[in-house]
Amino acid sequence: MDTINTGLIILAAGGSSRMGEPKQLLPFEGKTFLQCTIDAALGAQVTSRVVVLGADKDEIKKTFRADTIPVIHNQDWEKGMASTMQKGLNYLTKYNVPGQVIILLCDQPFVHSAILDSLIETQKASGKGIVACRYSETLGVPALFTKKYYPEMLALKGSEGAKKLIYAHLDDVAEVDFPKGAVDIDTYEDYELLLTNLPKKKS
Repeated sequence: MDTINTGLIILAAGGSSRMGEPKQLLPFEGKTFLQCTIDAALGAQVTSRVVVLGADKDEIKKTFRADTIPVIHNQDWEKGMASTMQKGLNYLTKYNVPGQVIILLCDQPFVHSAILDSLIETQKASGKGIVACRYSETLGVPALFTKKYYPEMLALKGSEGAKKLIYAHLDDVAEVDFPKGAVDIDTYEDYELLLTNLPKKKS
C-alpha cells in the first residue's frame, strides 16, 4: 500500500483563560510548550504542517522560528476549537489536499514524534478512517483523520473538536496507546503538578 500524504495541524489559538497567561509559552524541559509541540511535528513523517495561533499571537510568534513551520492566524479563535481546526484544514487543503491529517494540541507536553508516526503506521496497517490516542479510559488527540472526514470536520461548531468525530464513528477507529496523553495543562495547578512529578535529573 502506498504511503498517504499526511498533513498536521497544531491548534494553539486558545486564550488560556483558566491559566491566566499563555500556556503556549510555559517552560518545559528547556523549551516552551509550543516549541515542544512544533519539534514533535517537525520530527514526524508528515508532508505538511501548520500552526494556528489566535490569542496573544504576536507575543507567541516571537518565541519560535517562523521559517521552520507555516503559521496562520485564526481571528475567530474566541468562537472555539472548531474554527481553529477548520482554519488549519482549509490552509492545508488549499493547494495540495493531504490524504489524511493529524490534529495536535499544544498543551500535551509528552507528545513526541514517535506517537505521531504511530498514528500514521496504525492507519496504514488497519485501514481505518480515524486513529485516536487512548489514555485515561478515553480516546482523544493526537488523532488522525482520513480525508473522507474533512467535510464533517468543517461542519463542527463552537467548542466541538476531534473527540466528537471520534465517538461518532467508533466502528471506524483504530487506537494507539498513549498513557501520558492524559497529561494536559489547563490551570497553573496542573502545571505545578507536572513540574513536581518530573523525574529528577542526575547532576
